[in-house]
Amino acid sequence: MGLPVGVRQYDTLTPLYATFHDDDKTFSLMWCDYSDDFLTFYQSYITNQKKYGDVHGILCNGIPPKNAYTVSTIPWVEFNHFAMHSFENKEYYFPSVEAGKIVNRNGELIMPLSMTWHHATTDGYHIKCFIDTLNIEMDELSKKNCG
Repeated sequence: MGLPVGVRQYDTLTPLYATFHDDDKTFSLMWCDYSDDFLTFYQSYITNQKKYGDVHGILCNGIPPKNAYTVSTIPWVEFNHFAMHSFENKEYYFPSVEAGKIVNRNGELIMPLSMTWHHATTDGYHIKCFIDTLNIEMDELSKKNCG
């Protein structure tokens, strides 16, 4: 079964994420190019935060590429379930990933994660692969920073 008519397939996705403005409690969106190397991506994120973090407005570093997807954090909230639905945007096939407040439970850091995927483009197997890869990369990063 192929993709729906008019849907493009991308080899990589570009994360589109919000930065919070404490002065007026608003958010602005920014994005970084994808990198296989987490530290390269993280450095790009830090550079964007320094350059655009105080820029107010919906898109603080320009219009994101067509392969951008939403990554949100809600660092103030610990949750067991979170759902975001874009009812007006029926042909939006990109995933939405939300992370919550990181908490320490019995010496283990726990980060709640909520993901919304359009079934026309993603099956359960792909979600499993994403979660497996995320766990491996977070474990490796934790060993680098704590080991």
